[in-house]
Amino acid sequence: MPSQKELSPISNEITQKSASNLALAFILLPKEKRDAMVSLYAFCRIVDDIADEESTPIDERKRELDQWRKDLARVCEGQSGSIPVVQEFATIIHRYQIPFDLMNELILGMEMDLEKSEYATWEELDLYCYRAASVVGLMSLRIFGYRHPETEEYAIALGKALQYTNILRDVKTDLEKHRIYLPSEEYQKYGVKREDLLQSRYTESYYQFAEHYKERTVNFYRKALDILHPEDRPNMIAAELMGAVYWQLLLKLIHSQYNVFATEPVRLTKKEKIIRILLTWLKFKLRIKSPNYGILTSSGKNTSL
Repeated sequence: MPSQKELSPISNEITQKSASNLALAFILLPKEKRDAMVSLYAFCRIVDDIADEESTPIDERKRELDQWRKDLARVCEGQSGSIPVVQEFATIIHRYQIPFDLMNELILGMEMDLEKSEYATWEELDLYCYRAASVVGLMSLRIFGYRHPETEEYAIALGKALQYTNILRDVKTDLEKHRIYLPSEEYQKYGVKREDLLQSRYTESYYQFAEHYKERTVNFYRKALDILHPEDRPNMIAAELMGAVYWQLLLKLIHSQYNVFATEPVRLTKKEKIIRILLTWLKFKLRIKSPNYGILTSSGKNTSL
């Protein structure tokens, strides 16, 4: 089994190359947990990249994801992994007792991207968001540390909130990859036509649907906000920073009236990210209990710090 000193080279390189907001959140963690999250992130990043590599035939991507599944299963059974990142990740799997079922759920989520390119219902989308994001939160909990079972429900809700925000932001980008995550049965109720999406047409019908989608997204943020047990909250600083960052992205989408078709995907500037980091750190340091996300005024403005 690799020692702590042998743990980081490949995983660190993968994390440093990524501009992910998830990687950004690690800055507020103590070193041991930060290193563990870097290793977890590298695993998540690579399996996601495998699924997204459109230049590789789908059958080959499926085989590669299955190789990761089998390698992780061997590690969980006490054997050695053959994939270098899995070899590094093995230390974290054993130290923090990360269940194989959660790692497999993430791989199943990536396989969903290979098997279908459109979703029909909220239930289908929720399953995808659980597998693609919530299970990452559940694995992260093992590293952060928690005592209360409802904190798992917090991770599930926050994961869905973040993924829903991503999907709403990346509608245009996903269309370029021939994917539509917005549930067709729902957007059709508002008069949005599939052809409108394929042609990147911003319409009043799309705006009305996006308002409905936004409410569902906000409800996931609110559930996470309400369910997190106070005793576990001090360990959730990285997760709460993620919530704060993605909440700001959602606010930008609201401000733009969800018109993602004419512009590049909304992002936070470096200054905005630094502000979120400092505010989140300060609130935890001073034990300020005001929410990082989930509270809107009637005008749609944020009331959080």
